[in-house]
Amino acid sequence: MSTRAQPEAPARGYSLGELMVAAAAREIRDAEVVFVGMRLPLLAFLVAKRTHAPAAIGLYENGVIRETPAPELLYTMADPPNLLGATQCGQMLDVMALLQQGRVHVGFLGAAEADRFGNLNSTWGNRGGQDIRLPGSGGACDIACLAQRTVVLLEHDRNRLVERVKHVTSPGFGSGDSWRRAQGLPVRSGPSAVITTLGVLRFSNDGEAYLASVHPGVRVEDVLGNTGGLCAWPTTCSKLCRPAAPNWPSCANSTPTASGPTDDRARIRCRDSPCSRARLDALDHTRSPAAQHH
Repeated sequence: MSTRAQPEAPARGYSLGELMVAAAAREIRDAEVVFVGMRLPLLAFLVAKRTHAPAAIGLYENGVIRETPAPELLYTMADPPNLLGATQCGQMLDVMALLQQGRVHVGFLGAAEADRFGNLNSTWGNRGGQDIRLPGSGGACDIACLAQRTVVLLEHDRNRLVERVKHVTSPGFGSGDSWRRAQGLPVRSGPSAVITTLGVLRFSNDGEAYLASVHPGVRVEDVLGNTGGLCAWPTTCSKLCRPAAPNWPSCANSTPTASGPTDDRARIRCRDSPCSRARLDALDHTRSPAAQHH
């Protein structure tokens, strides 16, 4: 199947990064404990706090806990604005203990590769035909194992969305079905969504990904054509798809089309927000195959 170039930002009126931030923010529910991660999820947490989840609490791997977002732009979790005024500046063990206790509702992750069972590879990548060593897990494996839900953000490319990852750095649903339970992982855990530059994938009861929604201007064929292992995934669309909002219109194969981030965009770009377009572009790592683990 031939692939079609991803829609250009000027035609949509917002960037792919903004679209992914808006989609990621919608994954955060009010009063949840959120392992925020790095880059675009930093902005997603800010948007969620300013819209529908004002009581959400953010955790950062370096031991920072925040009930209010940092007042200035963050490039990393250890930036001084993230420490100033934090609810707690502790140790890594403090926030990892919350994971182990099962108190983290959702964690955000990135990866070089993701497969149809939500397994992630952030250990080995490929550039110019050469294998390259990536940063590895960091705390991503802990989050993938112990958070009640995990949400993955990455560019939708057939070399990054593969049938099986070449190395499992952070487990998703393993080989499917009851794999996580067999490994002794919490029953209430595992990936819930993969947000890409083309749409949102979710997971059925057997642990396999399905196409839940496509972004505005994207066809189902675009998603299939840019997904590796086409014969294996994500061919399931219509039967499992459910619109996430009543104003989401249907498109081909009855797969809902996600609404653009019109309201969220205003908050992402607002004058008193640190999230200007230029700074958003600086944080947008979706085009980097060697993306950090989170």
